[in-house]
Amino acid sequence: MFNRNLPIGTRDEFGSVAQAKEKITNQIQDYFRNRGFQKLTTPLLEYKAVFSSMEQQTYQPYQMLDEHGETLVLRPDLTLPVARVMSTTGIKTPVKWYYSGEVFRVKKQLSGSYNQRTQAGIEIIGYRSLKAEWECLTAAIELCQQLAVNDLHVELGHARFVNAVLHALPLNTLQQATLQQALFSKNVTAYQAVIAPLADDPFYPFLEIWPWLFGDFDQVLQQLKLLPDLPELQSILQELSATQAFLQQQFSQQSIELDLSIESPQAYYTGMIFHGYNDSTAEFLFSGGRYDQLLSSFQNTLQPAVGLAFEVDQLAQYTAITDTTPTTLIYFDAASWGAAQQTLQAQPNSSLCLAETKHEAEQIARRTNSKLIDVTEVNP
Repeated sequence: MFNRNLPIGTRDEFGSVAQAKEKITNQIQDYFRNRGFQKLTTPLLEYKAVFSSMEQQTYQPYQMLDEHGETLVLRPDLTLPVARVMSTTGIKTPVKWYYSGEVFRVKKQLSGSYNQRTQAGIEIIGYRSLKAEWECLTAAIELCQQLAVNDLHVELGHARFVNAVLHALPLNTLQQATLQQALFSKNVTAYQAVIAPLADDPFYPFLEIWPWLFGDFDQVLQQLKLLPDLPELQSILQELSATQAFLQQQFSQQSIELDLSIESPQAYYTGMIFHGYNDSTAEFLFSGGRYDQLLSSFQNTLQPAVGLAFEVDQLAQYTAITDTTPTTLIYFDAASWGAAQQTLQAQPNSSLCLAETKHEAEQIARRTNSKLIDVTEVNP
């Protein structure tokens, strides 16, 4: 029997929602183009191997076979296709790309999330400097300001922090994995059981507060004084502190938070990670970070890279379209086509009404709460 329903996790978009997403996507792309980024478009279908480095605990890609039996997927990510482009085309770095498009991720059943998402963002490839992270964060905050996102919170973290601490502890591999899982899941009972034998370790005062080590940047930073002096950890904290100082200088009113008990978004992240949300959002409005192993799945030569992605669907829920001009319908007949065209160009938010009779046009106008202009009366 022919199934007329949509696949689970997908949706149709029309009217105000579709218009809001189009407006947001265009605004994001215009902003990046004006900052000197270049457009990059990748296909919706890719070989599954392109995404082999992605963590897939919470979702799976949509899969199919091509005519040669190779597994194809609907892209679940827009960053790794950029890495594939860089490794197969010989494009010289540094480069700065911007993109937009759909991604498809099969989420766990009853998770409440859509499998189809719209993203727009950037990839900065070939720059090792912290200035690459700063450009991403500047763009994220300025675009949120332009999109009238109120109460924006910027959250910083670091992909190497958790591993740096774990490797400094006198634990075997299994114990490290157990501690890490308990930390990320906030399973306090399991966490305390793992750290209990470490009561005499120099890290223990820090370990006692680690699951709660997130929130106001300065307050979290104060708690980090409990850490032993470890060079790798100090390097990480210097990056984060320098970034906080930069953001405070450029955006003095911006809320900056620090989370050092957070899981890295993907295994290929190697440095600072950042997210943005506001008080009304259930999910992040944007996210990004540094992944200097971006090309590791494709070639031996690695390239430093930093990326930023906006969740257009989330932004559309909290961004109002400010144009309140009422819709205008223009009624005309064959003899007044030219006059109708002129009115269409001169009248904001108008549309040609293709009704056969004026009576039908009046009914449509009432049903859609639109103003009706009859150009046949102006040009009898």
